Amino acid sequence: MRDKLLQFMIGRNGNDELNRFLLMTDMVLILLSLIFRDGIGRILPPIVLVLLGLTYYRMLSRDLIRRGDENSRFLRYRESVYSAIRIRKEQWVQRKEYKFLRCPACKATLRVPKGRGKIKIVCRKCGNSFMGKS
Repeated sequence: MRDKLLQFMIGRNGNDELNRFLLMTDMVLILLSLIFRDGIGRILPPIVLVLLGLTYYRMLSRDLIRRGDENSRFLRYRESVYSAIRIRKEQWVQRKEYKFLRCPACKATLRVPKGRGKIKIVCRKCGNSFMGKS
């Protein structure tokens, strides 16, 4: 039986990071629908079925190029979200020693030492200078 399953899966996409995310989302939605039986709990089962169908469609698909592109877009998006979270966490750790400001020209985040009063700040990215309170 295992050999037949392996033979069936040859040339198919299989499980990737996007499919794992969809399955985890499905599990969370199933738990939510069990907890909240009224209201939102009635809306969730059709959404769960659609996500499960999409997961199996992607898993059994033979269009490896398109599924690979979908997975790489998902990984890039996930990395951008994780990166933003890491930056916010680092700013939170440094909040006692530094103040974080945005450049009015290019919107880059700048770090200045706290307790210096009103100072002239020069953006390293665009070279714009502006006054800011630290």
